[in-house]
Parts: sequence; C-alpha cells; structure tokens
Amino acid sequence: MDSWNAPDVPRLAGEPPPLRVHDTASGGLRPIAPGPVATMYVCGITPYDATHLGHAATYLAFDLLGRVWRDAGHDVLYVQNVTDVDDPLLERAVATGQDWREVARRETELFRTDMTALRVVPPDFYIGAVESIPHVVELVQQLRDRGHAYEVDGDLYFSVHSDERFGGISGLDREQMLALFAERGGDPDRPGKKDPLDCLLWQAAREGEPSWETSLGSGRPGWHIECTAIALEHLGMSFDVQGGGRDLVFPHHEMGASEAHVVTGEWPYARAYVHAGMVALDGEKMSKSKGNLVFVSTLRESGVDPMAIRLALLAHHYRSDWEWFDSDLTSAQQRLAAWRAAVDAPAGPPASDTVAAIRLALSDDLDAPAALAAVDRWVTEQRLRGGSDDGAPALVRTAVDALLGIAL
Repeated sequence: MDSWNAPDVPRLAGEPPPLRVHDTASGGLRPIAPGPVATMYVCGITPYDATHLGHAATYLAFDLLGRVWRDAGHDVLYVQNVTDVDDPLLERAVATGQDWREVARRETELFRTDMTALRVVPPDFYIGAVESIPHVVELVQQLRDRGHAYEVDGDLYFSVHSDERFGGISGLDREQMLALFAERGGDPDRPGKKDPLDCLLWQAAREGEPSWETSLGSGRPGWHIECTAIALEHLGMSFDVQGGGRDLVFPHHEMGASEAHVVTGEWPYARAYVHAGMVALDGEKMSKSKGNLVFVSTLRESGVDPMAIRLALLAHHYRSDWEWFDSDLTSAQQRLAAWRAAVDAPAGPPASDTVAAIRLALSDDLDAPAALAAVDRWVTEQRLRGGSDDGAPALVRTAVDALLGIAL
C-alpha cells in the first residue's frame, strides 16, 4: 500500500539534548537511545471515518518524535498499518450500502491527503491488513504449533496465559482488563474460551463477510495479530517505540506484545510504549461511535490553512487529554500570522537560544507547547524591539520547519 508524499525536512546545525519520553510500561520518563537507525511502529487507522482531530493529534505526536530523532542524526525506520478489513469497517459499509473495499479505499486516500497537508513525514512501510494476511497466517500457524493458540468453533484464539509477562504493559488488574476488553472489541463472554481475555487470532469465514483461503482455512485476521505480524516482519523484536492513542494500551498493545513474546521467545517486543491522550468535543472523547468528530478535511475545505490546524494541535501536550474549541483554531491562526510576519522581516534578534529552547522542550517528552512558547518569545522580541541579525529570521523559519513541521 502506498503512503503519501514526504515533505522536505531541513537539517539544523548543532545537536539536540538526549530524548526522554514517557513509557507506559514503566510508568515514567525514560531515555530513548536508539542505534544509527531508530525504529518505530505506530498503529494506523481503521478507514471508515478519516481523519478526525483525534487521529491527527496522535500522528502529529509521532511525527515530532521522528523529527527529533532525525535532528539527532538518526535514520528513522517507521512502520504503520491500515486495518482495511475489520468489523467496524464492514458494519459501516453495510449501513451505507457501499462495498467495504470502496469505503476502505476512499477513507485511506482521504487520510493520505490530510497527512500530506499537515506535513507529516510518511512511514517507510504503510501496510494494509489485507496485504499482511500471508504474514498473519504464518504467525498464527507458529502460535498454534507451539501450543499458544486453540480453536473455538473454527475460530483460533491466543491463550494469554502463554505469556508470563501478560499485563506488564498496561499494569491493569483483571477486573479492569475484562471491562476494557469488552468495551474495545473483545468477546470475554464467548463460550468455549479457556480464559475470557483470550483474543481472536483468526476468524473463520462468515456468510456475507470477506474471507481468504489459507492454510488456516477460509477466514480473516483478528485485530491484534495484524499489527504483531507487520511489526515483526518489518522491524523484528525490540524496536524502539510502539506508539498510538492511549485507548490502544489495552487490549491492543498488551495482546500484540504477548503474541510476539511467546512466538519468538524474546523480550521486549518494544523498548518503550508511547501513547497519546484523547481529544474531546462537547465534553466527550472524540470518536466515531459518538459521532462528535471534527475532520481535518472539513476544516481544510472551509479554507483553513493546514499549518494553523497543525499549530492548534501542537498547542496541547501529546499525552494530555483536552477538549477542542473553535478558539483553539482562532488562536493558532493568529499565532501563525505573527510567526510568518516575524520571519519575513529582514532581520531579528539572535535566534540560536530559541533553537536551543525548541530542542530542549522537545527532548523533554515532546513538549510541543513549550517549544511553541520559545518561538513566541522570539517573535515578540522581534516585533517589539526588532534586531540586527539578518540571519535570525531564516534560522527560526528552518528550525520551526525541521522540528515542528510548520511551513512558514
């Protein structure tokens, strides 16, 4: 599957401080010190309502992470999936009378267009669930052969008791796990399962639903195994960062890690688990099920500059839960105009300290609001006092582009 066109990312002189991010598994900040190639897997969309601001905020967070790595001189190997066959997508197709493949194609293309407009650096591998089926089948077969999978009425399930570390990422107790599993696509009450938390690996063909003929029989992948198979194929074990929204901590990331642990016999699956907060509208989490979505494409079609949308999202720390208001966009538009006016000036105050402040903020758990504030200070000084450094505006423009992804 094709991703999208990459923006040019300029290089800055100097070196940033070491990066620390909040790791969900350990519950605290930890340094991320990758090798020459930094590796990251971020869970992608299920393409039936793309791209709302909650999506965009998540992918901007990991775009910042990739930019910080590149600024430190690393190459970045970035993998993202698209769950282009799954129950919610099929339900949307039936409800709207459309072919599920057309819904997936259209919404994935809209997502690509939005990411391009927001200047998100694309993944190196952008892999659909459908195209990953051969890898899923191979992985499920290995799990079954090693006694970690079992059958229930033709469906194959992963036994969570196979992994002694199960639960170590989310840190949840069993009662919390059961509640979230039921809420987020699991089937804890299905008869025949060895444990209510065991998750679906392979769903046998159902009448009227898509299926593929494989060595496992006719069927399609479960949700969690899709990402595990893609990550192992393209990154292997112990990649640097597993990313996504906080709602993926359990069961999705917990299950995927356990599947990988038992099939490879290695640990860890990812060296750090980094999760973005939730965006709300009208007091509730922005989600498809609630229908309270603000779409990037709708804002763009109304004439909003994508850089203002990006600035509005970066004004909130990626780990925070926050609520979208129209004033977020108004403030971002005013900030964008002020920044552009400042860097268009022939000279300004020295900017090396500003670049250092941006880098310092981002190295501290991707603190984008603090980075924006550093630029604001330079812009205010330029507006109030001017300056004689004729290279400063260009340096600020380059730093804002390279590190924050904002084209001025």
